[in-house]
Amino acid sequence: MAIFDKDALNPGVAPREVFAWSMYDFANSGFTTVVLTAVFNAYFVGAVAGNAPWATLAWTGALALSSLLVILTMPAIGAWADARAAKKPLLLLSTLGCVLGTAGLALAQPGSVVMAMLLVVVANWFYNTGESLVAAFLPELARPHALGRVSGWGWSFGYFGGMLTLGLSLAWVMSAQARGEGAADFVPVTMLITAAVFAIAAVPTFALLRERAVPQAGAAGAGLGDALARLRRTWRESGRFVDFRRLLVCGAFYQAGIAVVIALAAVYAEQVMRFTQTQTMALVFVVNIASALGAFGFGYLQDRLGHRRSLAFTLVGWIAMVLVAGLGSSLAMFWLAAVLAGLCMGSSQSCGRAMVGALAPAGRLAEFFGLWALAVRVAAIVGPLTYGLVTWLTTGNHRVAILCTGLFFVVGLLLLAGIDMARGERAAQRR
Repeated sequence: MAIFDKDALNPGVAPREVFAWSMYDFANSGFTTVVLTAVFNAYFVGAVAGNAPWATLAWTGALALSSLLVILTMPAIGAWADARAAKKPLLLLSTLGCVLGTAGLALAQPGSVVMAMLLVVVANWFYNTGESLVAAFLPELARPHALGRVSGWGWSFGYFGGMLTLGLSLAWVMSAQARGEGAADFVPVTMLITAAVFAIAAVPTFALLRERAVPQAGAAGAGLGDALARLRRTWRESGRFVDFRRLLVCGAFYQAGIAVVIALAAVYAEQVMRFTQTQTMALVFVVNIASALGAFGFGYLQDRLGHRRSLAFTLVGWIAMVLVAGLGSSLAMFWLAAVLAGLCMGSSQSCGRAMVGALAPAGRLAEFFGLWALAVRVAAIVGPLTYGLVTWLTTGNHRVAILCTGLFFVVGLLLLAGIDMARGERAAQRR
């Protein structure tokens, strides 16, 4: 465990706990990589929905609905988890839900649009709930000056987990294609592979990661109504945390662009660049390698340069990626855009999580990460739906849609300039 520098960890935190925490990113990344990015999204548009004019909009609509459910539930769940010191039990429930929902996608066949959409909604809701809960452990594990690098450890581990799941799925797809099988035969098996890897790789998290929070006074009799009331109070009080609120708005914009890339990369590759299923999976594999390098390396750079400046660099990178992808017509330009997306993906996701950890007051971590999850889910509604609407209105012009996506990164970069991290950290410490 030499990779986990003890000087970066809070007193009493063993490196094996950070490993266990990072393994959750390793475990759940297969869901985003295989289901949302590389395989099932393109399978849904091309096979389940039969390439209908509304197919991309239907896919983005399912993701938007699941994000809306996260918006309605996650902040209250975070408040409840803080009050009862119950992040870990809720994380277990969300993991089981996502694993079972992903396995259920193996039943999706051409024509079963409604069933596939419902399963995606359920699985993605559980995934995002778990993602928010596991992120709330970060400030308990890392010292304030090392939030960037520890967050980067987790994200980089995550991309290797995504590569493992994608690699196993790719091996199955290639063998199935060699046997003359079609997508309706091999895609369901990739869903079972994804579910199995998630379930197995998450075991160290629940075996080794400690719940350090303590139940708050009066929490034993508190229910969902109390959690919702606390959420309303938290939002009102968050006005005192000016920079945290600004980060929420900034994140809602730039995460909208990221959500487009996650949800529609394979669709863009197959519809615009005419990639085959195997080529698309290979493309996403390369993106994951770049993402792992970006998350790991940029985490150290973030602790040196500061959170805001580091995030600004990644947003500039995202803008460059959109321009290359939208204006370039050659395969070489598209592969360049993919590598840029990978580097920016890992670094920007890790950076955002670390910034929330720095600005969230101790004792209310799950609650504030719940608000961050709300902002990210708003982004996951607006970004993909905007893309889907543009393709629908332009009769399938994906290039125009990806260029419109760049506006989210531009606005995010402008909003980032108004965030004062030092002021925000002082406000968090006063609470």
